[in-house]
Amino acid sequence: MKIGITCYPSVGGSGVVATELGKLLAERGHTVHFITSGMPFRLGKYYRNIYFHEVDVNSYSVFQYPPYDLTLASRMAQVAQTENLDVLHVHYAVPHAISAYLAKKMVGDRLKVVTTLHGTDITVLGYDHTLKDIIRFGIEHSDAVTAVSQSLINQTREVLQISKPIDLVYNFIDKREYYPRDMCDVREEYAPNKEKVFIHISNFRSVKRTDDVVRIFHRIKQRMPAKLLMIGEGPELPVVRELAAELNLLEDVIFLGKQEDIACVLSMADVMLLPSAQESFGLVALEAMACGKPVIASNAGGLPEVVKDGETGFVLPIGDVEGMGDKAVELISDPAMYERFSRQAIERAYHTFCHKDITQQYEEVYRRVLAEETEACSKP
Repeated sequence: MKIGITCYPSVGGSGVVATELGKLLAERGHTVHFITSGMPFRLGKYYRNIYFHEVDVNSYSVFQYPPYDLTLASRMAQVAQTENLDVLHVHYAVPHAISAYLAKKMVGDRLKVVTTLHGTDITVLGYDHTLKDIIRFGIEHSDAVTAVSQSLINQTREVLQISKPIDLVYNFIDKREYYPRDMCDVREEYAPNKEKVFIHISNFRSVKRTDDVVRIFHRIKQRMPAKLLMIGEGPELPVVRELAAELNLLEDVIFLGKQEDIACVLSMADVMLLPSAQESFGLVALEAMACGKPVIASNAGGLPEVVKDGETGFVLPIGDVEGMGDKAVELISDPAMYERFSRQAIERAYHTFCHKDITQQYEEVYRRVLAEETEACSKP
């Protein structure tokens, strides 16, 4: 198949999943065309069967804001026509599903549109009365819609009152990239006295409750020698630094900024802390599990579908700092439990979220919408 993919090219989860999916589809013999505003974060080098088409957005004085959605629709239509695309797979409902709808109207019904919902396009923007109707329109006019968790499907139906079928297709992990690494030498640089190492990875937005991460760690630190690795950047970073200083933790909380090789960073740690207020899926939790790291998580959104409470980590109510800290200490203090959780985390990541299985599920969605077109054309 010839597949177009549009996503946000930044570090966020939806862009990462879309890019990795495109690479896997190309491995399976499909031709993949990325149509985005910039080179996707994880694309970088040359890949056979993968092409990149940049969306150039010009600023004109007549427009208060650059018309990205219209420019994107035009670029989608151009690529669909010149490359004879079969399917346009857009990740994130707005504006991508709307731009894809316009592109389809320009090209014709032979171009099939698949929209994948990733989270904040529903959990945040879906509650915005200025966007709610257009999000619903984009979803209803897609040929197929998928979502990355059952929680997100339920919330989409509740918020937007949508009757259209939504396929559950989880995010995935590629075990060729995510597996436990031997990082003992590097770990010693951060934990020279054999301290236990906890880790948090996010975009440091308020929804991630990064202040809770520091408070959880503070509770842990009162009961055992420990270090906390904070990976990422974002608007809450200064607040988190200030809180760490207030709690006299600056020597033990290590800020490493953005990191490209997440598997290596995860392999330096013992436990992932993820107390988010919202997570449609929790890709970083899955990445941690694949590297053998149990996860202490909140019960937000799709996290309980990823982290099995009492098997691959612990799932507690949002804001339960004391409970999360206590469970982290309990886990670390019991070597047999820790080894069991670590093993079960890897098994669950590889079995339930295998990259091959999830890629095949997307292929089945593509084939289904293309078969519907064939059936429609064959009718008298």
